[in-house]
Amino acid sequence: MPEIDRHPLVGPPPKPARTPAPPSTPPPRPPQWRGWWFVLALLLFALFFFGPAVGKAMTTESLPYSTVLAKVDGHQVATVAVGSDGAVTGMLTNGQRFTTQAPLWALTTGDLSSHLEAAKVQVSAYEQTDTLYQLVVSLLPTLLLIGGFWWLGRRAQSMSGLLRSKARAAAAERPDTRFTDVAGYEGVKQEIMEVVDFLQDPGRYQLAGARGPRGVLLMGPPGTGKTLLARAVAGEARVPFYAVTGSSFVELFVGLGASRVRELFDEARRSAPSIIFIDEIDAIGARRTVAGVGGHDEREQTLNQLLAEMDGFAGDSSVVVLANTNRPEALDPALLRPGRFDREIQVPLPTLADRTRILAVHVRGKRLALDVNLSVIARATPGFSGADLANLVNEAALRAARDDRAEIRAADFDDARDRLVLGRRDETVSLLPEERERVAVHESGHALVAALSPTADPVAKITILPSGMALGATHQIPEDERRLYTEQHLHDSLAVRLGGRAAELLVYGEASTGAASDLAGATQLAVRMVREYGLSPELGPVAYPVSAAYLDVTGSAGHPYAEATQRIVDREVARFLRLAEEYALGLLTHHREALDDLVARLLEEETLDGHVVYDIAGPSAPTVHTAAGTPSHGRTS
Repeated sequence: MPEIDRHPLVGPPPKPARTPAPPSTPPPRPPQWRGWWFVLALLLFALFFFGPAVGKAMTTESLPYSTVLAKVDGHQVATVAVGSDGAVTGMLTNGQRFTTQAPLWALTTGDLSSHLEAAKVQVSAYEQTDTLYQLVVSLLPTLLLIGGFWWLGRRAQSMSGLLRSKARAAAAERPDTRFTDVAGYEGVKQEIMEVVDFLQDPGRYQLAGARGPRGVLLMGPPGTGKTLLARAVAGEARVPFYAVTGSSFVELFVGLGASRVRELFDEARRSAPSIIFIDEIDAIGARRTVAGVGGHDEREQTLNQLLAEMDGFAGDSSVVVLANTNRPEALDPALLRPGRFDREIQVPLPTLADRTRILAVHVRGKRLALDVNLSVIARATPGFSGADLANLVNEAALRAARDDRAEIRAADFDDARDRLVLGRRDETVSLLPEERERVAVHESGHALVAALSPTADPVAKITILPSGMALGATHQIPEDERRLYTEQHLHDSLAVRLGGRAAELLVYGEASTGAASDLAGATQLAVRMVREYGLSPELGPVAYPVSAAYLDVTGSAGHPYAEATQRIVDREVARFLRLAEEYALGLLTHHREALDDLVARLLEEETLDGHVVYDIAGPSAPTVHTAAGTPSHGRTS
């Protein structure tokens, strides 16, 4: 293992914070009287309509029916008005108003009328009605008509908003992102900056007879910084920049997407030279199907309009379309042809050097301990994207904050990596003693086979602490960035994956379910060795590769070869796995004492560094010979 540098590698000093401009005092807003006019009109209406009734009710006394009859017989009642529901109102001789409720029998038997006739009281009758109900019934058609006109007006405004493009112009307020904020990817940045330079100074290219690209497509796995590169273009370019997402063109109403595309390009041409950025273009640029040939599919109409705008009769090269996707295999071929997207730029997962630069960008402004070495962290994160690395730094900072520390240590990055790769470590999960011992045997088998195999990646750490779904883990860190793998390295990788199962077979005489994920990974690797890499002597130099996709989307269950070929593939895959298990079992048998020592040490300390594994394995190891066809193996430290 190389000696670790004790000095941290940090990025350039942080940018000086911009001093915010003092907020300007907004001009006084004029008083808003619209709401008060409505409230005042409502109060006047209530006063006009309900005021007389309320005033009349306040001056009217409610009397029992028997008291009213007594006053009638005593000639104290001057007038009486009888309602259809038995409500009786009237006025006494002294001017006092009264009201009472006559029982139903008094109306039907004539008891009330006989008393009123005997006293010669002036009597009148009226039909009892609900005034509020009559008001609502009379005003309801008018209110519905007014509401209908208001809804149609709002609908027209919303339709005009739907027809407008949802592109955000970044010319007035440019992002702060620059190409210096995008670590690594120097070739990608150079190609993109060349497009911006063409728009800013087209004369330099026209002297050589060069024509600028119509479109630039950024392709790569998720999290590699495609949108970040577009933000950097918006920050660096001195031309109008329009940003829009692919899904914003697709609406429920037919024709809106095509209308938005036309309006977007018309606006871009009016401010040309300019750049249009379409994020996740596969939302509208997917392959067209036969079912949509009739033109009734909204997405296909939008795609057709986009094709026409990018390479129509106008022949305008002052507008460049910048787009990104992580599903290039799903895009329509007409969209990818030269003349539309002339330049396709791959944005792959960052290399070792790029990961170091990306980490240096994300640790700006953070306090790092002296034991933090960004190059070591970069080596320990193969396959991490830029977004994964940003999440790794943030997770390490969170772990330091939980311990009330302002300084981030190397152990924080190790724990953060375990958290992201394996899952959260649950301290409440406890293994049975026999399970804990079996996990130690399993992980010791992985580590010892990796340490004794000539081309396997070095062991960095081994632990039996459960994290996520894993009961233990053996971490291997490659010393260099590999882009080419030899046949022996692949066979060693199979042996390392099956080393845990082989250790269980050696110690206990039987395997367990703990090797399920190891078997799945080893089987997947063996299938690729047979089907794609041509490493099977029986099948020969024949390859049946699966179409590459940045997103891990499983395709159809079919395969482009006969069933007889599938039987050969299955037989060869099983043979590769059996040979790898035999090699691992033989290797552990010859080093049984080292295996027992490593298991005992692991049970005692629970987590061991890689150098402990190599110390226990010893300075040398004999070559192990297994069945025919297995490559010769020996140990290198």
